[in-house]
Amino acid sequence: MTTEPADVESLHVLYQSDDYIVVSKHWDIRIDSKMFYEKQTVQAQLRHRFPQLADPSTYYGFRFCHQLDFSTSGALCVALNKAAAGRAYRCFKDRTVTKLYLALIRGWVENQTQTLDFSIGKNSSEGKTHMMCVKGTEGCENPKSCQTELTVLEYGLYDGDLVTKVLLQPLTGRTHQLRVHCSAIGHTIVGDFTYSSGTDDSPYRMMLHAHLLHIPLDPQPLFVSAGDPFLSTVDPKWIPQRSLRSVTATVEALLERRVEEDRKIKEEAKEKSRRVEEERMKLRNKQRTEEESDEHMRLCQEWLNERAGD
Repeated sequence: MTTEPADVESLHVLYQSDDYIVVSKHWDIRIDSKMFYEKQTVQAQLRHRFPQLADPSTYYGFRFCHQLDFSTSGALCVALNKAAAGRAYRCFKDRTVTKLYLALIRGWVENQTQTLDFSIGKNSSEGKTHMMCVKGTEGCENPKSCQTELTVLEYGLYDGDLVTKVLLQPLTGRTHQLRVHCSAIGHTIVGDFTYSSGTDDSPYRMMLHAHLLHIPLDPQPLFVSAGDPFLSTVDPKWIPQRSLRSVTATVEALLERRVEEDRKIKEEAKEKSRRVEEERMKLRNKQRTEEESDEHMRLCQEWLNERAGD
């Protein structure tokens, strides 16, 4: 964890296999860019560290399984071949991936556990087309349903101002979802220049970090933690004052709940499949009975015709 800017040498690898690399993305670097003048990207870092792994058949050389904003740090998964990318894509598409984020947000949040449920759409207002917005606000186009679970970890101060350290779990994957949802409840993320209307410009970074990534790949799930950068030992401006729950215990509880939810989903799917199969068997038996009945009637009719002929 560092407060220093990124450079091409500062790639932090959390996990590596034949199929995937997970890096801890720096807080001031884009994943990739088509702009020739943007030299500092995760793509450039990967090419520098692993030139032999770059795939010439892709535009960027590496297949990024998901996205993190320029100002968001933390766990970022990269697939090293097309098949691995496909497997990860299916997990993201089916929403079986667990992503947990740490954040420092402005003010002290009263409701310690809550589900933020605000539909988000593109902002079409002049000067704000790079932003997203919640349904019902001016210029909000094509809002789509999305939910985020928020859990308060600590109350404290950042540079003298009241802030809350929270764990955020996006249940959907909309652009800028966490930033917009926090702003919607009146607690913008510390250092979020965009969603503070350009007022929050004193912190050295936006305080949003992808802490944990779990992709249920078969046969071996990918499970990686990118640590916690919001510690006083890393940034002395953050001063915790009251701790409600630890990051570790909160994450474990959320993961246990996710495992239980997945187990119930699988059981329900299995039960549904069993019922469907039962209905199929009933239908087959009914058809067989009807066919046997028809055959019996045909034989009886033949017998009667023969008797009539006698």
